[in-house]
Formats: sequence, C-alpha cells, structure tokens
Amino acid sequence: MTALRYVYAVCRPFRSALQVQLTGVAGAPPKQLTHHGLIAVVSTVPEADFAEEPLRAHLEDMDWLTATARAHQQVIDALTVVTTPLPLRLATVFRDDSGVRTMMEAREEDFRRILDRLEGRVEWGVKVYSETEPTEGVQSPPPAEPASTSGRDYLRRRRTQTRAREDVWQKAAEFSGRLHEKLSRFAEDARLHAPQSATLSGATGQNVLNAAYLVPRADSEEFVELVDREKDDAPGIRVELTGPWAAYSFTEEFAEEREERQ
Repeated sequence: MTALRYVYAVCRPFRSALQVQLTGVAGAPPKQLTHHGLIAVVSTVPEADFAEEPLRAHLEDMDWLTATARAHQQVIDALTVVTTPLPLRLATVFRDDSGVRTMMEAREEDFRRILDRLEGRVEWGVKVYSETEPTEGVQSPPPAEPASTSGRDYLRRRRTQTRAREDVWQKAAEFSGRLHEKLSRFAEDARLHAPQSATLSGATGQNVLNAAYLVPRADSEEFVELVDREKDDAPGIRVELTGPWAAYSFTEEFAEEREERQ
C-alpha cells in the first residue's frame, strides 16, 4: 500500500523528545522532517484514505472526521508541551517528503515570520455564557405560578419570561465587554470569534463571548488567576477557560480555527 505524508505543523528545531508512545492520524507515529532549518512534523497515511478523491469523501463522514481531528490535535498538544508549533490545516497531505520540502520552501518566509511572532506564547480560550437555569450561588427563582386561566394571563407570563431572559443576556453582555477589555490589556493579542451554537457545542446557556488570547507562556499562571478573580464577580454568568493551546487563532491562514472540542 502506498503511503502519503500527513503534515501536522511546522516548528523550529526543538531538543525535547516527544512521547515515545505518541501516535497521530491513522495510528502512525509522528516524525521530524528537517528542511532549511525548519521542522515539519509528519507521519505516513495510506493513499487509499488520503488521496484527493477518498479524502473528499471521508471529510463528509463525521465519525471519520472526528477521529482524524482528535488524532491531529493529539500531536499538536504534544508539540505544544515541548515547543511552539505552527499548526497546519487538518488533512494537509503531500505525495512524499519531496512535496513537503517544496511546500516549506514556498512558504518559508511566512513560516519564519509567524514562528517569530508566536515563539514562547500560547493561546487561552475564554467563553462566557448567560445561564438560563439557576446555578450555584444564584438566588432561587420564586415559586411557580398557578396555571394560566386566560389568554391575557398567558401573554403576561410570556412577556415576564422574555424580559427576564433579556435582562440576563444584557448583564452577561456587559460583563463580557468588561472582561474582554481587561484580558486584552493583559494579553499580547486577542481574537473575538463568533458565539458558538449550543446545538453544535452541546454547552448549556447562551454563548455571549467566545475569545482567544495570546499570552507569553511565562505569564500564563497570572492570566489564569486574572480570569479566576473575574469569575468570582459574575453570579449567574458562567465563564469557561481552556488552554494552554497552540496559537491556532493567531496563525493567519495556516490553521483553521479550532472549534472546541476543548
């Protein structure tokens, strides 16, 4: 069976070894391909699955896509522990090592510029949700009213419920604005992503803020403490912090935004 080359990321040379048992897409261990002083982290994948036509078909298969994305992410996470990777798009595949080297030469200037920008930095994700159900620390709602006895009574209750939801969302939006401003001042860079759909993410509540922050690795503990302090001042509003991640949100066109999965 012919094997193709799957490329996870481009890095500068690093000394720390990856985990011996680490495997990537299609169960193959990642290896380093050095070219012009840069490292492409690659593994072999079967042509029967990753040639252009079968790959196009696989990308419509959610189970296959999910398994491949997890394997890809597993290698990126391992690299993030030992170096600063520039992740490439999921399913970046070349015929052989020569094809990988040609790609690296063509994008060498861009790779070096972005790696210089990301060196020693990681990405943290912060999401804010307005809770539609009471959470710990939030005052319990009043007892349920008796069943509606008329159409007017029903409409009055609907208006009350609508106003209550709007009030919660407004508070969450104002809190998110303040939080993003504080975190942006601390971080070196920030990105605002579109709020996630609860149907797709499976998270409860309404996503009000979906942001990423580029933070020096050495300052990560302080960044986490800052988020934790702000969380304490937000009853009824849920704040989620994820990371540290490879800086997907700051790699320009090379990597797709990492839909969490986090």
